[in-house]
Amino acid sequence: MVFFEARNLVKFFGELPAVNGIGFRVEQGEIFGLIGPNGSGKTTIFNLINHFITLDAGEIFFYGKDLHGLAPQRINKLGIARTFQTPQISFSMSVLDQVTAAAFCRTNRMKQARESARECLAFCGLESRGEYPAAGLPVGLRKRLELARALATRPQLMLLDETFSGLNPSEINQALDLIKKINSQGITLIIIEHIMKVIMAISDRILVINHGRVITEGTPETVSQTPQVIEAYLGKKDRAGIDSVVNAGGRG
Repeated sequence: MVFFEARNLVKFFGELPAVNGIGFRVEQGEIFGLIGPNGSGKTTIFNLINHFITLDAGEIFFYGKDLHGLAPQRINKLGIARTFQTPQISFSMSVLDQVTAAAFCRTNRMKQARESARECLAFCGLESRGEYPAAGLPVGLRKRLELARALATRPQLMLLDETFSGLNPSEINQALDLIKKINSQGITLIIIEHIMKVIMAISDRILVINHGRVITEGTPETVSQTPQVIEAYLGKKDRAGIDSVVNAGGRG
């Protein structure tokens, strides 16, 4: 049984095809990168998977189950969690309360939800911030809060939308370590990211899209050598840096 599969996804906004015939498979345990220019359809694909917006055509399967017609909350309960490029958090709630609310996806008991929330905060390095209001967190910790909240739903698949954007180099390295730690728990990841050195370093495979269509798919090494990708994203200077990452062993 295929862990996750999207088949021939199509979504129009008016007459504009935001996603036009995109399909891909993700194996359990993978880190699968999704890259493309702004407006290429990446976040639209995430919104289609979660059913924040509806497909015009195509199919999405998770553990062999067709997700068509399911509400976002039901998809979350099936084991798919989501983060956002701009963290979707409540500034009026404490860090602990927000993760506790997410934990109610798996329990209806406050004690269990609190315990789960504290475990997730500790996993993400936020155990000392539980009583803080989210409004007081810098961007790097807000991103960690979103990860903790997603983990509290006990997902098998996480969709991460630009987790590294807005971070300084030190925070990027810390986030890389955290993402690898999440994956080591058996959680499969699909990651949208614009920082090429990050996506090349962390991904098992990468899907490249533009104008709602697939350009190429493959390992970081294969993708980094694809002429259309080099022309559209990398250039000679970035290509040299990415080659050094790939040749150093990628995400290992």
